[in-house]
Amino acid sequence: MALDGMTDETLPRQAMRAEYLDAETEAELARAWRDRRDEQALHRLVTAYMRLAISMASKFRRYGAPMNDLIQEASLGLMKAADKFDPERGVRFSTYAVWWIKASIQEFVMRNWSMVRTGSTSSQKSLFFNMKRVQAQVEREADAEGISLDGAQLRERVAAVIGVPLADVEMMEGRLSGSDFSLNAMQSGDEDGREWVDTLEDDGASPEEAVTESHDGALMRGWLDEAMGRLTPRERYIVTERRLIDEPRTLESLGAELGLSKERIRQLEAQAFGKMRKSLEGHGPEVASFFA
Repeated sequence: MALDGMTDETLPRQAMRAEYLDAETEAELARAWRDRRDEQALHRLVTAYMRLAISMASKFRRYGAPMNDLIQEASLGLMKAADKFDPERGVRFSTYAVWWIKASIQEFVMRNWSMVRTGSTSSQKSLFFNMKRVQAQVEREADAEGISLDGAQLRERVAAVIGVPLADVEMMEGRLSGSDFSLNAMQSGDEDGREWVDTLEDDGASPEEAVTESHDGALMRGWLDEAMGRLTPRERYIVTERRLIDEPRTLESLGAELGLSKERIRQLEAQAFGKMRKSLEGHGPEVASFFA
């Protein structure tokens, strides 16, 4: 197997010493595995991108799972990506692998974190990793519209934005509720006087991620332009104003400008994103999900 001979202790060290692959070499190795089941090619491809898997695993430490377990799950995701990767699509392997690695880690976290031990459906998974962000977004929009939302109204809007049943939102809110502590609290027994906030993982892109993003950014922008081209002028305008500018417009302001209700603007936005997802599915389900 591609990771034979690597232990929890040696894997990170070997990953840091692994080679960097150019696009041509990467494609040749992928074809060798796909067409001839060349295990040496698979081993070389997977080893080269273990840095990426370890980097992504480290960003999930905040959920309380052991780092070694997270790395192992990231490795499994990387192996799945290598097995399913099609080099003829013109996308770098790292861009494709990110989705498999992230999915593998998220499933592990969902299975093992005590508060969501039974959270196994796709809607529960989406809520677990996105609910707080969406709640904040909905509250900002409501504040901009001068609306005060009670708990029930907030949950209804969150369910509509994420596209999950209201019952799932209510259930996940209960599971995620609990006592919090300040990140500025001092770590007990730490002679250096460090605060908990100092231990958080930097969410910024790693050097490797920055390089691959610069290479693949043009492709992604081209696919987005193609998907946007399938929309009507009104749909394009709504998507642009709601999602693609620094300070997104509210449903109310767009409705006033276009002579439509807020609910109609919300429906047109959802309709536009449905068209975009359908267009982007031709480049792979992982790409379409990125724009969902």
